[in-house]
Parts: sequence; structure tokens; C-alpha cells
Amino acid sequence: MSVSEAAPGTARQAWRSPGVRLGALVVLVAAVACADLFAGRGVAAGGVRAVLLGGGDPMAQHIVLQLRLPRLLVALVAGASLGVAGLVLQSALRNPLAGPEVTGVTPGAVLGAVAATGLGLAGWDSPAAVVVAACLGGFAGAGLLWLLAGREKGDPEQTAVYGVLVSAVLAGLTAVVLLVAPGELGSVVQWLIGSTEGRVWEHWHLLWPWAAVWGAAAWLLAAPLTLLRCGDEQASAAGLDAGRGRAAALVCAVALTAGAVSAVGALGFVGLLVPHLALAVFGADLRITLPGAALLGAVVVCGADAAAQLLSRLLVVALDADRLTLPVGALTTFVGAGLLLVVARRRADER
Repeated sequence: MSVSEAAPGTARQAWRSPGVRLGALVVLVAAVACADLFAGRGVAAGGVRAVLLGGGDPMAQHIVLQLRLPRLLVALVAGASLGVAGLVLQSALRNPLAGPEVTGVTPGAVLGAVAATGLGLAGWDSPAAVVVAACLGGFAGAGLLWLLAGREKGDPEQTAVYGVLVSAVLAGLTAVVLLVAPGELGSVVQWLIGSTEGRVWEHWHLLWPWAAVWGAAAWLLAAPLTLLRCGDEQASAAGLDAGRGRAAALVCAVALTAGAVSAVGALGFVGLLVPHLALAVFGADLRITLPGAALLGAVVVCGADAAAQLLSRLLVVALDADRLTLPVGALTTFVGAGLLLVVARRRADER
């Protein structure tokens, strides 16, 4: 065999290594992070580079170090949290449609944050209170789905239907809260759409320890979750208490989702579609796939944020507007809806 024939085969074998794939994703995370850091308005690429090298004027230093950098870090961690939460949910419930967005978790977290804001108990100046309110709402949404699904928890399609129903009810309650407290509309609309605009170091300092703790807990549950994906009978035969394992996994998923929602709002389709990408790239061993889902979630949200900032700058020029901000949640929802159609058609073809 010639060298030219052996090289592609060697490359393919190397790509099959999970370590190589994780390494490639780390490089991709770094690439989209750089794109996000350079994509914003107010400071040109040369100014950003000067600040990163220790120079730049005070205004450029403020924009890069106090606005863009915490926004970038929050986007990365929120995306990682949603990716892991979605994979944990889908594995625990054995339901490929069980993303946080359609199981009542994300709508419940949004309702909790909005209700607490409307009652004056939380707001952008009290992010810790928002996390608590979002967690309570997320657990309430997941609990409501759990009660409604009842004995049909094992039916993925039926559970998805109940999840959509619960999510619609919670979204309706959120609208009612907004009608009762219209003065808070401006401050909560970003939770409804999902945005990284205006995230500062306070959000980062609150988000990363929360995500680290619950992300580590999710990884420790990788082996039980892998068994649960095979079914309760197989998990029980392997010595796992399926009920307790599933409950612990749901607590992790809700906590990760609530933390992300309290920081960036309801980013559509991230928690639903990232697990499908992670499973396609890394396979069913969740000890590898969970870190892969975290990296993919970070890539998706950070990349979408960079694209949203670039599109905002182009729209300002095209529409001759003074200022226009495209929220990252609008972009993830638009792109995610298209990807969901692809996934649904592929599953239909597989049947």
C-alpha cells in the first residue's frame, strides 16, 4: 500500500478517536469565541486586538473587557448548560423530543423569572434571585409534565404532546403576568426571546459555578443515564434503581436549564437539537457524549451570538437605522426550526 493510500485511512482512524473529536470541538469553541469577541459594534477589530495585547484607549478597554468578554463567557456557559441539560433529559426520559423547551422546563423557568420580576422580587439587578425563581419555575414545569404524563411516561410521542401542552400553558401564564405588570415588559422581554445583550461580569460570576457544579453532577450520572437509555428493565437488571436515577437526572437537567435561562433567557431549540448532534458525533457512551454536548452547545450559542451581532451591524446599514439589535434567541429559533424538520424527516425515513 502506498503512502497516499494509507494516509486517508490513518486520518479516518484518528477521527474515530473521541479524544480527537473533543479536541477538534475545543478548537471550534476557540474559533467561535474569537468571532464573537470581534463581531460587536463600537470597537473595530484592530481596537479589540490592541486591548487584548494590553493597549487601547479607555473606551475600547471598557467595551472589550467589561461588555464583550463577559457576554462571550456567559454565552459559552449558557450554551454548554443547555446542551448537557437536553441530553440528560432525552436520556432519562428515553425521548428524543424531550428538550427543555418542550417539556415545560424552560417555559417554567421563564415564568418563574418573569413572575418574580413582576412581583418585584427579582430583576436584572438581582441575578441571584432570578436563578432561584427560575429554578422554582423549572421544577414546577417539569413536575406538571410528570403528573400529566402519568403511566404514559414511556411513550415518547405522548410525553411530547403533554410537554407541548404544559409549555403552552406556562407560556400563557407568562403572558398573563406581563399583562398584569406591563411596566416590567421591557426588562423581561429578553427572557422570552433569549438574548446575551447586556450580560456583565455579575452574570458570569453567578453562572459559571452553578453550571460547573450541576455539569459535574450530570457527568457523574453518565453511567446510569447510559443504562436508562437502554430501558428500565435492562437498567434494573444491571442493578440500577431506575426511579431514583431518573429523578436525580431530572434535577440536574432542571437546574442546568434554570441557570442558563436566568442568564440569557429562553434560547429556542438549543437543548432540543444539540443532543442529536452530540449523539451523532460521539455515540451512545454518555461519559464522552456529555462533554461533547457541552462543547457543541457552547459552539451553537456563541456562534449564533456572533452571527446575530454581525447581522445587526449589516441591518443597521441596510435599513439606515441608528441602532438595531437582533437577539440571539431569534436566530437559534429560526435555524433550530429548520434543523428540527431535518431531524424529523430523517426519523420518519428510518421507520
